[in-house]
Amino acid sequence: MDYQNKIEGIGKIFASAVTLGKFDGLHLGHQRLIQRILEQKKRGLKAVVFAFDQGSRTILTREERIQKLEKMGVDLFLECPLDQKMRHMKPEEFVKKILVDQLHVSYLAVGRDFHFGYERKGNPQLLSKMGEQYGFTVEIVPDEMDGRRKISSTYVREQLNEGNMEKVAQLLGGYFSTTGEVLHGRGLGHRKLMPTTNLIPPKEKLMPPNGVYITYSRFGDQSFHGITNVGYKPTVGGEEFLGVETYLFQCSQNLYGQKSVVSFLKFLRPERKFESLEKLKNQLMQDIQKAQKFFDEHSGSWAVNTFEENI
Repeated sequence: MDYQNKIEGIGKIFASAVTLGKFDGLHLGHQRLIQRILEQKKRGLKAVVFAFDQGSRTILTREERIQKLEKMGVDLFLECPLDQKMRHMKPEEFVKKILVDQLHVSYLAVGRDFHFGYERKGNPQLLSKMGEQYGFTVEIVPDEMDGRRKISSTYVREQLNEGNMEKVAQLLGGYFSTTGEVLHGRGLGHRKLMPTTNLIPPKEKLMPPNGVYITYSRFGDQSFHGITNVGYKPTVGGEEFLGVETYLFQCSQNLYGQKSVVSFLKFLRPERKFESLEKLKNQLMQDIQKAQKFFDEHSGSWAVNTFEENI
C-alpha cells in the first residue's frame, strides 16, 4: 500500500475508487465504506482512502491506521492535513482538482452525513450532482447501526472514555489496543510485587481511563493473557508520565526492547493509591483471579485468531 500525506505528492492515478472521511478508529461504519471501494478493485480500480486530519488525540495512531488499511487491501492511503488551503477550498474545487484531475475517480463512497470543503458546504448531494457532470458514480452508503444509534468515532470515544471495552470492541470490530516498546521500569514490581512489562503509549493515542484491565499481549509470534494497569503507579511513588504496565500470565521471559501490542478486553477497577505494597499485592492477586476466571469462562466462545486478526 502506498501512503501519502501531501496532495501535491500523489501524482495522477488512472481510475480510482475513493472513500472520504476522517477514519479515526476504522470502526464498523468506516469498514463498510472501505469494503465498498475494495469491491471496485474487481473492475480494475485503485482503492483509495482519503482521510482528513483526525485532530490531536486519536483512537488509532498513524502507524496503526496504515497497518490496518494495508491489511484490508487498500492501495493508497492519503492523509490530508486540514491546513488553511484545504480549509478554504470550495467543495467544487476539491472535486475538480483532486478527485477528478488527480485521482481520476470513477467510483466514490461516502456516508449519509458526510460534509467537506469551505464552511462544510459540500455534501453527498453535491457529490452526486458533480458525479453526473464529470462521469463518476457516487454511492451514499447507509449508516452502520448499533441498535438505534449510529456507529461513529464520537460513539467509540464516548465508550472508550467510560472504559466500556466490550462495547468499544463491538464498535471497532476488534479489540482496542496500544503498541510500544517494552522499557525498563524502576524494578519495584520485579523486586517487591511481581514481574511486569512496561510501555509508554504514543502521546497522540487516546487511552481508556486509568485503571486495571484484563488484557491480551502479543510479542511477535508469542501471545499472553494478563492484567494491565494504565496510569501513574501512585502506590509505588508515582510517575510523571502515563504508563501501561502489564503482568503476563505464565511468562518468565526477558522481553525488554521487544515491540508489544496490548489489547484491552475488560475494565476491572480504577487505579488508586494503596496504604502499603502488601495491600496492593493482595489486590493484584484478586485482579489476577478475576482475569483468569474471565479467560476460563470465555475459552470456548472466542479464539486467539480473533485477537490476531484485529491487532
